[in-house]
Amino acid sequence: MNLEIHDVTATNYRDIIGLKVAQSQKDYIETPYECLEDSVEWQQFKPVGLYANNELVGFAMYGFFKGEGPQGRLWIDRLLIDEQFQGRGLGTEFMKKLVGIVIEEYGKQPIFLSVYPENEGAVRLYEKLGFKFIEERDVNGEHIMVRP
Repeated sequence: MNLEIHDVTATNYRDIIGLKVAQSQKDYIETPYECLEDSVEWQQFKPVGLYANNELVGFAMYGFFKGEGPQGRLWIDRLLIDEQFQGRGLGTEFMKKLVGIVIEEYGKQPIFLSVYPENEGAVRLYEKLGFKFIEERDVNGEHIMVRP
């Protein structure tokens, strides 16, 4: 399977805001539209579309925030796979790819993300990739995990 990550542009914007998660996940993640609005406010975020075999299947954001922690923090945020493509391992594969991309762009350093502990599938995915909970929460009350 060919996996690619592309910037959000005027060309793919409408398709990206049309992505939907399963009903059971709606309490855990913002819509792509809300995410893109946040990326305007927090320009450190880089929103991207996730493509499998040239088909849009998901969305994520990542970026480096200088004002957080002693040296700043590198975040992967808002990973979502559209409901019609879930259950195929794409979340795992794209998360691996995103980790590689942020290390390539920002250098090897701890990577942070946030998750609701009740979102057990996401927690299992992140733990499988080496993320561990720390004793912090983000502004929305989500628990923070870090991959050293």
